[in-house]
Amino acid sequence: MLQAISLSKNYQSYRALNQLNLTVNPGEVFCLLGQNGAGKTTTINLFLGFIEPSSGKILIDNEEISAHDDERRKHLAYIPEVVMLYSNLSAIENLDYFSKLAGFNYGTSSLIGFLKQCGLQEAAHHKHLSGFSKGMRQKVGIAIALAKNAKIILMDEPTSGLDPKATAEFTQLVKQLAAEGKSILMATHDIFNAVNVGSHIGIMKQGELIHTLKASDITAADLQELYLQTI
Repeated sequence: MLQAISLSKNYQSYRALNQLNLTVNPGEVFCLLGQNGAGKTTTINLFLGFIEPSSGKILIDNEEISAHDDERRKHLAYIPEVVMLYSNLSAIENLDYFSKLAGFNYGTSSLIGFLKQCGLQEAAHHKHLSGFSKGMRQKVGIAIALAKNAKIILMDEPTSGLDPKATAEFTQLVKQLAAEGKSILMATHDIFNAVNVGSHIGIMKQGELIHTLKASDITAADLQELYLQTI
């Protein structure tokens, strides 16, 4: 569903991403590990079309896309570290607004259904987001991804700043999305959650993907050791 082929990004003499080859199939959660500056966010920004590649290809559903191919990027949804929504609107109002921007016009019952599917408690549906925790805002962000019928979800440090309960809820939600056939690429620093939620794990360093492995083939302790050896 999502693929990078020899994907590189240069900023003058600095190479932020070097010959990246990566594939995320339907139903997979690919977790990218690496220090700040390793190339994780650059990778996500390239897929989203926020920046243009210096060389290489990006494929969505086996079709190459250009930097300005907004039509095929409708298949993508993005959950950043801080979900940017309108704090003066309620959860259901945010969901309605962003769904309409994507070309979907849902009734109230359908909007509520998306919020419930993401685990947002019913009492919060009509409350302004100004009082929401980070975990609650993420649930609204994922509800928007569902309402957009996104096949691919890109996440950048989604568990940063979450308490253990919120992290567990988020992990369960990601597993549910993968079980529904979504392709998920997640940049993270959380080694233990990567093993828990990921189907595949990649370790990046200085713009290169150094290791790629199946999460089922490694323990969190062994992954931490490999990660520390790599960086």
